[in-house]
This record gives sequence, C-alpha cells and structure tokens, in this order.
Amino acid sequence: MSSSDILAPIAAEMSIGGIGGFVVGYAIKKVAKLLVILLGIGFLVFEYFAYKGIISVDYSALTEWAEGLVGKASGLQAVVAEIIAHLPFGLTFITGFLLGLKMG
Repeated sequence: MSSSDILAPIAAEMSIGGIGGFVVGYAIKKVAKLLVILLGIGFLVFEYFAYKGIISVDYSALTEWAEGLVGKASGLQAVVAEIIAHLPFGLTFITGFLLGLKMG
C-alpha cells in the first residue's frame, strides 16, 4: 500500500470539510446579521407599543422565555463533539467555518 493510497482519502475528506465549513460559516453569519436586524426592529416596535400603552409587558415571563432559549442552544455542544471526533474532517470544517464567519 503506497502513501498516496493512504493520503488520498484523507485529503478528500479534509477538502470537503474545509469547503463545507466555509459555506456553513458564511451562511450562518449572513443569516445571523439578518436576524439581528429583524429582532432589533421588532424590539423597537414592541417597546414603542409598550411605551404608548398599547400593550403591557410581563417582563418576568419574558425573562423566563429568553432563558429557556439560551438553555436550548447548549445542545450544540454534542454536535461540536461529533465533528471533533472525526479529526481530519472536523479540523478543516472548523477552520473553514471560522473563515466563513470572518469573511461573511
């Protein structure tokens, strides 16, 4: 078995991981920017209505809801652990992901 027989699958896996990571990171950054803008506009409208007395806000319930969302986001740790378990793909995926976030 030659070294090219060993290195070819690893190189292919690393290429796919890097490109896939870049695309995912780039897309996440673009979607995150859009979500931040929409959430900001929604929050301003929400606060304006509360200020005018059109709606009343139960801030304790709102806080509990927001804390629940943050707790659900911690489930991503299992995904990251699975990616890292496949080292060649995982390392290039994470590198590509970070580049995509930076360039997005």
